[in-house]
Amino acid sequence: MSNLIRWDPFDRLSLRNAMDRLFDESVVRPGFGWVAPLAAAELAIDVYETKDDVLVKAALPGVKPEQVEVSITGDTLTIRGETKEENEVKEADYLRKERRFGSFCRSVVLPSGIKADKADATFENGVLTLRVPKAEEVKTKSIKVKTK
Repeated sequence: MSNLIRWDPFDRLSLRNAMDRLFDESVVRPGFGWVAPLAAAELAIDVYETKDDVLVKAALPGVKPEQVEVSITGDTLTIRGETKEENEVKEADYLRKERRFGSFCRSVVLPSGIKADKADATFENGVLTLRVPKAEEVKTKSIKVKTK
């Protein structure tokens, strides 16, 4: 048996709902001001393909190349690493602290038919660029149509 609840257009204006939203946003799903490890969803990446390659670009500001590990297993690309906090400023001197530190890991599935052993990764200005060549059998081939 299902319960029906009467719709109240002023329900969103109630104090109880406002308190529930406040609790939900600050404790259940913390946002600004909450210092936690970099979540996988926060590791911004672009994946696109050209005629010959699949390219992945990942924004890793403040991360050094030696702190990043890139691996491909089958068709799954994994980017993992760790950022360390500088200890120049005392905690009491902060007015706002939003940068996150700690380990991160992000995995994405790449299109099938890639040559993982021929992949090439470069790191420049905080952007990791991974170029993975496509296998010959998955490259698009043009067929010229002839007339008789």
